[in-house]
Amino acid sequence: MSEPKKIRPRDKGDVPDDPLSRMRHSASHVMADAVKRLRPNAKVAIGPSIETGFYYDFDTEPFSPDDVARIEAEMQKIIDENVPFVRHVVPRAEAIERFRSRGEKYKVEIIESIPESEEVSYFQHGDFIDLCRGPHVERTGDIKAFKVLSFAGAYWRGDERNPQLQRVYGTAFPSKDELNGFLHRLEEAKKRDHRVLGRELDLFSFDELVGPGFPLWHPKGAMVRQLLEDLLRGELLKRGYQPVNTPHVAREQLLVTSGHMEHYKDNLFGGMELEGQRYLVKPMNCPMHIAIYRSQLRSYRDLPIRYSEFGTVYRYERSGVLHGLLRVRGFTQDDAHLFVREDQIEAEMRGCVQFALAILDLFGFTDIRLFMSTRPESFMGEPALWDRAEAGIRGVLEATGRPFEVDEGGGAFYGPKIDLKIRDALGREWQCGTFQLDLQLPQRFALEYVAPDGTRQPPVMIHRALFGSIERFMAVLIEHFAGAFPLWLAPVQARVLTVSEKTAAYAAEVVARLAAEGLRVESDLSADKLGAKIRRAQLEKIPYMVVVGEKDMAAGVVSPRTREGAQQPATPVDDFARRLAAEAKFPVLGETPAGPPALQ
Repeated sequence: MSEPKKIRPRDKGDVPDDPLSRMRHSASHVMADAVKRLRPNAKVAIGPSIETGFYYDFDTEPFSPDDVARIEAEMQKIIDENVPFVRHVVPRAEAIERFRSRGEKYKVEIIESIPESEEVSYFQHGDFIDLCRGPHVERTGDIKAFKVLSFAGAYWRGDERNPQLQRVYGTAFPSKDELNGFLHRLEEAKKRDHRVLGRELDLFSFDELVGPGFPLWHPKGAMVRQLLEDLLRGELLKRGYQPVNTPHVAREQLLVTSGHMEHYKDNLFGGMELEGQRYLVKPMNCPMHIAIYRSQLRSYRDLPIRYSEFGTVYRYERSGVLHGLLRVRGFTQDDAHLFVREDQIEAEMRGCVQFALAILDLFGFTDIRLFMSTRPESFMGEPALWDRAEAGIRGVLEATGRPFEVDEGGGAFYGPKIDLKIRDALGREWQCGTFQLDLQLPQRFALEYVAPDGTRQPPVMIHRALFGSIERFMAVLIEHFAGAFPLWLAPVQARVLTVSEKTAAYAAEVVARLAAEGLRVESDLSADKLGAKIRRAQLEKIPYMVVVGEKDMAAGVVSPRTREGAQQPATPVDDFARRLAAEAKFPVLGETPAGPPALQ
């Protein structure tokens, strides 16, 4: 197997040094120059390249849709000028004065955060300068195909206490064909937006009276959630996991002992005084599972112990970063914590990874990237134990036969980890499963087990989540399948449609027969024409429409139709019910069902 790709230690100021990122970052400078030409009083903030293109933040009045064409036209002029990008390195004080003289207060604030002893680099093309480390393309003319995509609001440094800026998103590609392909996928993504489909399919909503970032699950969305959880519960039991259930609040001292109070203080949610003790809403489940472990003395023969819980947690996220189900303040983790001996680490981590890959395969996620995150600079514990743990994790990843990348220094302070990222039907990447080795929490809580020689030893802990959170995974699934869930996961699997009111009683019999097979079925007995009923069911992405007319009633049959529009032969009710029930059974790991709908 080839050596894993190593990711350079991360620096928030870095720009990825690959040709596409370089072009996009250069395009962000050109866009900032264009906006400054159109709005000389605008102040520039930051403008990085991102996975889908780039953006730039401006302190200016809001943009309108008409500004897209104006900005693009001005950008094209700058590109046609074909001026070079020139790097300048100057002392910090000189850089402050240069940007202050131009009225760029945000750039000055950034430079003032740089140590006085360091030099500062900026790039210039034409008369425009921008604080930047680079790299860039050689000339503005090297930017071949670009598009201004959208406008949004953004707070300076992501803090709502700071001024609100105007963010302009754009993208760039080496060719027009690649740009057009991206724009097509972008339009498809808009159709699949889980926030839009969630409303249209009546899956979930948010309510300001409840509070931002707290999703409300409607019956259909709750059904899909329950099906996901039921699937996992069955598989967890097969793999020796024991279900547990823990409270939503705990004494503050629990999080002080775990270290979360120190490291996650800004993300803790709520708090109350009760009987002289301060209580907090739980931000994670692990300290609770630790409390269960330490409720009795354990033997080496008891390990591994695997606790699982669909535990709802609460974390404060700034309102500016909330985004549908992808970024919320209250969410449920498909959480598990494994307490193992050191000699069991590799086998248990292997089991976690194989479990995750098998689950993701069920949903048609075949493009999966694996990451190993290693010891950070501010780590806790003995280096020798870290080395052994990292060696075991590397062996796990190598055993999958899949390529993986090493994120040097990207581990948490308490242990190395494995992350899984998936690509959906539109080629977008999402963080999904994570498997975190924890060498510290067991010691912070003085956890022990009795070793074969009678001594007391601390176990090693594995934090494991396959979906990450149910909310986030639901968002990914909705967009991956464009709301057209596979039959086993669809909240309504069939809808019986009457041709006229004369068949209403027969429709009720059909519904009862399908329901007797355990199918999720409903009927449409409205006075609307059959075509309208079919269109409505298709828009709601119901897998099967079961038409019953007078001839069907007389013959004791139904006329099934799929949501894709395929008309199936008339079938006796019993035969159809049994066939549909067999088709709707929970999938089995290793048997991959049909994938998501193809792009149009």
